[in-house]
Amino acid sequence: MKTSKPLYPSRPYILLFISILSISISSIMIKSSDTPTSVAGMYRLFISVILMLPFVPWKRLRSFEMSKKDWSIVCLAGLFLGLYFLSWMESLVYTSVASSMVILSLQPLFVMIGSYFMFKERANIVTILCLVAALLGSVIIAWGDIGVSREALIGDGLSLLGTVLVSAYMLAGQKVSHKIDPNLYSVIVFFLGGSVMLVYSLLNNSSLIEYNSSDWIYFLLLALIPTIFGQYLINLLLKSLGATTISVGIIGEPILAIILAYLLLGETISIFQFIGGIMTILGMGGYFWTKSLSYTAANIKIKMDKSVN
Repeated sequence: MKTSKPLYPSRPYILLFISILSISISSIMIKSSDTPTSVAGMYRLFISVILMLPFVPWKRLRSFEMSKKDWSIVCLAGLFLGLYFLSWMESLVYTSVASSMVILSLQPLFVMIGSYFMFKERANIVTILCLVAALLGSVIIAWGDIGVSREALIGDGLSLLGTVLVSAYMLAGQKVSHKIDPNLYSVIVFFLGGSVMLVYSLLNNSSLIEYNSSDWIYFLLLALIPTIFGQYLINLLLKSLGATTISVGIIGEPILAIILAYLLLGETISIFQFIGGIMTILGMGGYFWTKSLSYTAANIKIKMDKSVN
């Protein structure tokens, strides 16, 4: 039996860090713009599709072993992505970035449950404790900025819906990641996701073209930074890291946002942010340490199998 060679142990995590850093900028960008969230999300994805089209391996399309069920999963992933962007970006209109990030940090729980039923992935007690510590750290980080009001509850509800949708999106992507090129997959799901927001924008009579030059630059930056350097890299890593590990990495987004705000905007770091940040880092570190041990054990098993054969 031929065993596939594992990826370099450090490379996927470097790319994961780049993707999380890129995504951490998106909430600040969305908050600073007055354009309709559905229009911004639509152009964010459509521009990404245009930029990525030259890199799709069109000549290899027939070589992909994709069934009708697999293609339906890809289409569902695109639908989930569009609805996720729509609900999460809209949640920032009603609630704070802090509240939204806390709810989004629940993503690993949904993904872990889904991975158990879809891929029979089991988590040991150490992994679960590390995940809980990271989640508690994320809650502590945002505790001082969480507000309670009718609008905030609407925003939190939309953020929770977005968390469920993005978890389903990542699980669907992992399901077909071994059968389809990540560039082609990203182009398809980005196009379908953008189409969802186009329909929503038309139903709400949102203007599609009457924007000034600064808004178009904003759309382009959304496509380049949080989408291509963020979401695309996540699609690329689903095959090697899996949805659960990636979702745990995304918990570190608030920490990166705090560091960026400190370095670029001169914002102070509160005691809640400091303690929560340390707890999140320790929890994430423990999780990735256990994963590295599993990776090492898998490599040893592969070498032993090769020596026997």
